[in-house]
Amino acid sequence: MDLFSSDTITNILPFDGITNYHGIVLDQQQCDFYYQQLFTTINWKNDEAIIFGKKIITKRKVAWYGDAEYSYTYSKVTKTSNIWTKELLALKQIVEKESGETYNSCLLNLYHSGDEGMAYHSDGEKMLKKNGAIASLSLGAARKFSFKHKENKQRIDVFLERGSLLVMKGATQTHWLHRLPPTKKVNSPRINLTFRTIEL
Repeated sequence: MDLFSSDTITNILPFDGITNYHGIVLDQQQCDFYYQQLFTTINWKNDEAIIFGKKIITKRKVAWYGDAEYSYTYSKVTKTSNIWTKELLALKQIVEKESGETYNSCLLNLYHSGDEGMAYHSDGEKMLKKNGAIASLSLGAARKFSFKHKENKQRIDVFLERGSLLVMKGATQTHWLHRLPPTKKVNSPRINLTFRTIEL
């Protein structure tokens, strides 16, 4: 099933979860401004993961920000958050207003081109709020984003436009995997902000 539309979509998942596509929430001027600010001022680092006991360093870069110096462990690597920048706080306020949720942290991803993506996974780490909302804000290049049900393997694709917001919540992480598939059609960078809640 393909959902390539710029219209606001309410719950793109047919069952076992809630994922709302809000469409574009930032205008072109806002997109340009925040993209440049984040690209140049965020403390980007190549992501790391431990896979089958081997340390892997990705081309994709990440950054971790929050209300305090939270520790966040995924792929067997622990990160400590930086404190919010003013630009991230401004975007957090926009996302909270649009989604009706609150967040205390944000994991940012920088994909330099379509060659870089993310394999199927679910955000089910124990330090995340159970069934809490994860809001994904996209800047830069538009990319396809895919969901796959863990049991029946049904797939849902959505096109994440520049300035758009996708919010995953409820049982989504329990029953669905998601990924950013690589593509040869995109040659420019994408910044993705995933606002989330760490349980203290």
